[in-house]
Amino acid sequence: MILTVTLSTALDLTYEVPALVPRTSHRVAHGAERPGGKGVNVARVLAALGHETVVTGFAGGPTGDRLRELLAPVPGLTDALVATEAATRRTLAVVDTGAGAATRFDEPGAAVTAAEWTAFRERYAELLDGAAAVALCGDLPPGVHVGAYAELVRAARAAGVPVLLDTGGEPLRRGIAARPDLVKPDAEELAGLTGSREPRRATQDARRRGAHTVVTSLGADGLLAATPDGLWSAVLLDPVRGDPTGAGDSVVAALLAGLVDATPWPDRLAHATALAAATIAASTPGEYDPKRHADLLPQVTVTAETP
Repeated sequence: MILTVTLSTALDLTYEVPALVPRTSHRVAHGAERPGGKGVNVARVLAALGHETVVTGFAGGPTGDRLRELLAPVPGLTDALVATEAATRRTLAVVDTGAGAATRFDEPGAAVTAAEWTAFRERYAELLDGAAAVALCGDLPPGVHVGAYAELVRAARAAGVPVLLDTGGEPLRRGIAARPDLVKPDAEELAGLTGSREPRRATQDARRRGAHTVVTSLGADGLLAATPDGLWSAVLLDPVRGDPTGAGDSVVAALLAGLVDATPWPDRLAHATALAAATIAASTPGEYDPKRHADLLPQVTVTAETP
């Protein structure tokens, strides 16, 4: 099975409006509710791809209960979340269907107590036994120390489990020094880590800081991967329009699936790029259409770059 960790889960709400106009009232054309947080999104995509997946992290209060209710019927997904006294946060995305853009409002994460962190660490150690890979995803909630991901990376490495890290800021800086197998920053996170906005230089610099492989999300410019097998770029020549919610998490899911299946890097990056585009184009935020994924896959160009 594949294990995903979401220390700051969320109940995601999405409203669709024909046009988002500041300081006016809006009639919502469509609303959706789904379990969220980066690792939860990754797990849902992995389960849809046919991989047995376990979700751990924190959930609490009425919103946490609702999140777990929504996870329960997902085939191939097991809930191993640790309960907290504080309520799980909510996020709201307002999708302007006319412009093909989304505006997000994110509540702060629920505070985690020392006892809850200890309970999670014990659960995490148990779940690593038998995991084929683990993904550590998202921001750290209040109450969790800034070096938490570095601690979890080291625990996975000690257990012999490949580990992917998807976060930003100081948790990324400390986590990458613990030598994860794969890091998946976006362009802003990469610039914050390396001080460079030149993607190729910064991606290779990030790899030198400790990660075995670095795959950078560049939005409409696709993916750039610095791997032991070389430097690769993957791009969809005709980018799709829609809600980008969950697109980066679909990239992580595809990379994890490729890691577990030992897929060659060009194929792995092509699938990740097409899956992200299929997520953006989906009618439900954070979901993807398997047929659209298959249709987009031949449109992805993967190129070996000169380091």
